[in-house]
Amino acid sequence: MFKQTLACAVLVALSGCSEPANTATNKEAKAPMSQANSVNYPVTKKGNVVDNYFGETLADPYRWLEDDMSAETANWVKAQNKVTFSYLEQIPYRDKLKQRLEKLMNYEKIGAPFTEGDYTYFYKNDGLQNQYVLYRSKEGGDVEVFLDPNTFSDDGTTSMSGLSFSKDGSLLAYQISEGGSDWRKIIIIDTQTKEQVEQALVDVKFSGIDWLGNEGFYYSSYDKPEGSELSAKTDQHKVYYHTLGSDQATDKLVFGATDEQKHRYVGADVTHDGRYLLISASTSTSGNKLFIKDLTQKDSEFVTIVGNTDSDTSVIDNEGSKLFLVTNLNAPNQKVVTVDAADPGPQNWQDFIPETKNVLKLTKGGDTFFANYMVDAISKVKQYNKKGELIRDITLPGVGTAGGFSGKKEQTTLYYSFTNYKTPGTTYTFDVTTGESGVYRKSGVDFNSDDYTSEQVFYNSKDGTKVPMIITYKNGIKLDGSNPTILYGYGGFNISLTPSFSPTTAAWLEQGGVYAVANIRGGGEYGKEWHNAGTKLQKQNVFDDFIAAAEYLQSKKYTSKQRLALRGGSNGGLLVGAVMTQRPDLFQVALPAVGVLDMLRYHTFTAGAGWAYDYGTSEQSKEMFTYIKNYSPLHNVKAGIEYPATMITTGDHDDRVVPSHSFKFAAQLQAKQAGTNPTLIRIETNAGHGAGTPTSKIIDLYADMYGFTLYNMGVKSL
Repeated sequence: MFKQTLACAVLVALSGCSEPANTATNKEAKAPMSQANSVNYPVTKKGNVVDNYFGETLADPYRWLEDDMSAETANWVKAQNKVTFSYLEQIPYRDKLKQRLEKLMNYEKIGAPFTEGDYTYFYKNDGLQNQYVLYRSKEGGDVEVFLDPNTFSDDGTTSMSGLSFSKDGSLLAYQISEGGSDWRKIIIIDTQTKEQVEQALVDVKFSGIDWLGNEGFYYSSYDKPEGSELSAKTDQHKVYYHTLGSDQATDKLVFGATDEQKHRYVGADVTHDGRYLLISASTSTSGNKLFIKDLTQKDSEFVTIVGNTDSDTSVIDNEGSKLFLVTNLNAPNQKVVTVDAADPGPQNWQDFIPETKNVLKLTKGGDTFFANYMVDAISKVKQYNKKGELIRDITLPGVGTAGGFSGKKEQTTLYYSFTNYKTPGTTYTFDVTTGESGVYRKSGVDFNSDDYTSEQVFYNSKDGTKVPMIITYKNGIKLDGSNPTILYGYGGFNISLTPSFSPTTAAWLEQGGVYAVANIRGGGEYGKEWHNAGTKLQKQNVFDDFIAAAEYLQSKKYTSKQRLALRGGSNGGLLVGAVMTQRPDLFQVALPAVGVLDMLRYHTFTAGAGWAYDYGTSEQSKEMFTYIKNYSPLHNVKAGIEYPATMITTGDHDDRVVPSHSFKFAAQLQAKQAGTNPTLIRIETNAGHGAGTPTSKIIDLYADMYGFTLYNMGVKSL
């Protein structure tokens, strides 16, 4: 049911690939050093801001770049982009990469169908449309366009970012994001006429939409901050109930009104039978309190299910007053328990699906449960009935990631997807009763998986911890150290990197590139203990794991220092920034995207304080301040060091990890970089943290990223 919103999300690698071509390694048998010419960077002025942390003073000369409302910052952005795009234009195969991405992204993409009211709905992208279109049909009727987000803005930067149908399917509330911002609007339409029925709700952030019948719905937001809405701190999340036909100003405040109810992330969920309202409340991106309210009883009070944030717990289903909960309380790999709503505290929980040695993710559909386990980041799925009895182990199409297996209670046919790093996603049907699967729709991407190998290896980190990594490459490559390689990682917030196909990754593979993904600590691949091992005063484990992955790739001759690039986004941008300042000798190219790079001040912007479970804060204690300062990328750039060729990427509307992180890091690197390796920042305008990015911008970004990477690895032509 309720799915907690994370304040720091994974930057997902979206679409793009190409037809077979001469590989980069065929063009350059050796691994030459960078071809980069020296770059004349804009002059970035230095201010005189000094901060005092526990008696230690630190200068912050680029603090002025935090002001996203100033003309001076806007001019700096323009000047930096001018230099960056002038540099990228000299790469001889940049246009060829773009054309290849365009061609191979141009195939029909169709999502699994779902039923609401009298209609069956599905998403489709004809190929190069900036946003997916929502279609529908009645049984035996023609297919029609229902909602086309491509019409929301001329440049495709307004996206649809979540929708919810009323109980009978007659009404739809959907959110839109403008320019990639986390601030959303909610628009309500009549599904028969497609006409908007009332004025849009505004200033909504980190919210679901959950209807109570057809009369209204619950949503979440913050009070609009003073100053910049893109960077000002948002601290107290609130749940409201909107009655259809009323003014938003009269919406009822349901949770978050008092200091006792003050939390950074709060979400509401209504059980499928409309009987209970559930509230999940968190102060950080890990751990939540959980409350329940009986909506059938007038003026009923909230009852506490979990009264602290020491665990992650949610209600997945109910049968009358019997609740089914997924929790990691005293079960780091998660388990399922049942309890009666009348007295739902942990002391009354009964195991339903016990914890195992593998991490559990639970879905429901067809009045059954599906336990999707991660075994070394690979999916294994089991089906259970409502008595907790195993129905069957589900045979998957191969080794990779399965997702889906969800739907309404009355459905007899469900859908699931299967993919891995070399296998385009295929959608399958699943018969709930017989367990039989069938192909529903294959991917239309022009990519031959048989030409590629994807293998899982295990390597030892600095402290001896065994870490898995999946390496994908074209069949027949020589392990001679000459292969251009991208090493990708994240390592935070309990987020797991499971195998999935991306046409943009396929484009890299087709150029003879190796793509490696390390499942480092801080993620959720091995449960809460794996996550905690990469947090706060153990955060260095994350960087050590990534460094060890790079060393493994070189020792096994997949690549060499001159042919290795590190890439990561958001928390993964921090990962790349920390590793490049700790081990600048280890690799040739750094690609930190929308990164958390000023670790001493991250918590002062938007909802950043909620990331303290993973990071701690510089104000917490002297010990924590010192630890964070010693790895914070911004504070560990040293003069006279030759850093890898670096292209920092961010969006000017990123209100999750504010772009000043990237701005200040770029200014610091440009001021202190030794040698001729370029230090560039590519700032996408009218774009945010990544979600809803239009296809056209994705193509441009990956053409630039791959071009920059290969060019600085010494590859002269493709």
